Amino acid sequence: MTLPELLAAYPAAGVFYTSFVRFLFPVLAGAILWRAVRSLLRVPHTPETWGQLSLPGGGSVPLTHWENILGRGKSADVRLNYPSVSRQHAALCRNEEGAWTLYDLNSKGGVLLNGEKVEDSAPVQMGDTIGLGGVPLLFLPQTVEEREEQEAKRRAERPAAMWPSFLWLTVFQLLACVQLMIAAGEEPAIPLAFLGLTAVMWLYAAGLRLFRCVGFEMETIAFFLSTLSLSVTASSAPGSLYKQLLAVILGLGLFLTLGLFLRDLGRVQRNRWVMAAASIGLLAVTLVLGNRKYGAVNWISLGPLSFQPSEIAKISYIFAGSATLERLFRRRNLTLFIVLTGVCVGLLGLMSDFGTAAIFFVTFLVLAYLRSGDFATLSLICGGAVFGAGIIVKFKPYILDRFAAWGRAWADASGRGYQQTRTMSAAASGGLLGMGAGEGWLHRVPAADTDLVFGMLCEEWGLVIAFLAVGSIAALAFFTVRACRAARSSFYCLAACAAGSLLVFQTCLNVFGSVDILPLTGVTFPFVSNGGSAMMSAWGLLAFLKATDTRENASFSVKRRKR
Repeated sequence: MTLPELLAAYPAAGVFYTSFVRFLFPVLAGAILWRAVRSLLRVPHTPETWGQLSLPGGGSVPLTHWENILGRGKSADVRLNYPSVSRQHAALCRNEEGAWTLYDLNSKGGVLLNGEKVEDSAPVQMGDTIGLGGVPLLFLPQTVEEREEQEAKRRAERPAAMWPSFLWLTVFQLLACVQLMIAAGEEPAIPLAFLGLTAVMWLYAAGLRLFRCVGFEMETIAFFLSTLSLSVTASSAPGSLYKQLLAVILGLGLFLTLGLFLRDLGRVQRNRWVMAAASIGLLAVTLVLGNRKYGAVNWISLGPLSFQPSEIAKISYIFAGSATLERLFRRRNLTLFIVLTGVCVGLLGLMSDFGTAAIFFVTFLVLAYLRSGDFATLSLICGGAVFGAGIIVKFKPYILDRFAAWGRAWADASGRGYQQTRTMSAAASGGLLGMGAGEGWLHRVPAADTDLVFGMLCEEWGLVIAFLAVGSIAALAFFTVRACRAARSSFYCLAACAAGSLLVFQTCLNVFGSVDILPLTGVTFPFVSNGGSAMMSAWGLLAFLKATDTRENASFSVKRRKR
């Protein structure tokens, strides 16, 4: 007997099942995310030590990064509180082969290497003496005892096994599939799509375990959110389920490919201009060939397929903005990065995609501050951006019409506030536990499964699961901040912080825009909204976060240290 036949024979069975799983889903979701988030946030990250500098008065300072600024300033990685030392005096940098280079950062007191003046840069060997403004420092390796102690600490920081979370997530997917089949009736795409997602998830975990990889917390969160994405797609557009599943698979492939690409920082450095050109090229092609949807020219159609190049441009933009490592310490000039950002934001403005333009600009501010630490420069840039926005509104006043309903949605509930008022009503009707997957009505409203997907989560899954989805994005960003303290290279720190900020800001725009706290900008909820381009972009951004995880065997993005 098939499920539709069973429900026809026993109509009360479907009602009972829906009532039961409404209480069970939040428990399962909490268990899945609690284990993953707890493992991400509770384990301290012992930084890897690549050498040490012996100080004149005794003691030593460990070098825990591949790019180390030496100076008197508070922002220096190795702080030397001597009047003759400049605030940013020198930089001591390591490449992937283990070779070190010493740079003079235009210091007043000069840099000496074994008594010889360093004009620009010079190779450094273990045992060499470095002089900064007359202050001698001895460059030494770790002792055997120190290395053994550090390795013991790092082995103790093994992530929690994710098999229980994967098992609970599999149960969650099975129960959600049955619930959606009850709500939708005979729809063969639903079980096949959910079965495909479960199979992909387990194949991924098994494949990486063959290479002794551990720590699948980020992927667990991503697969959980992707499950919610399939659920809202099944509720609103079941014909797009296969497309959304394919997007998850392609996104996972992009996640793996980009993660492996990031293992070689030399390769990253060589391809930064390619990525910068890709960011501009993708947006320029969209402006010329794109189709207008919901007031923005941000879609390109190829037969039955359509995609948003701006979603992929986010990845290449972060890549290009983070990869100019030499500019971190040699010059604080942000001109080229400002030009790249200005061109990208300008193209997005011409496309009328102001939500994505805001995301690019916020990401720029994060990267610019991390690279320069200069609030004055950023203030001038923000002032210029406000002035530019004023000029655009002056010549294109119709732009303000898109924000006319902000804060006044209920005053024009049948007009400009139609989407937000329906979203808030649906969200309120869902309560804490929701009406049941596929049982809502908000999916009849345009863009319900994309721009308004937070409302669909609240209506069908309840406030508990909706807030857990938002909290999981915040947990990823919080982990990134903690992990950056132990990151090997500045590139990983910059890219991860930019990607984490982008995910959080995009989530805020989607959530707050759908409930009229912020203007509705047409921005998707990462991993959750229906859309192939957005799904692939979210998985690609996750690769930057994965690269910051330096726990023992926890990231395929980081080459394992030779023992």
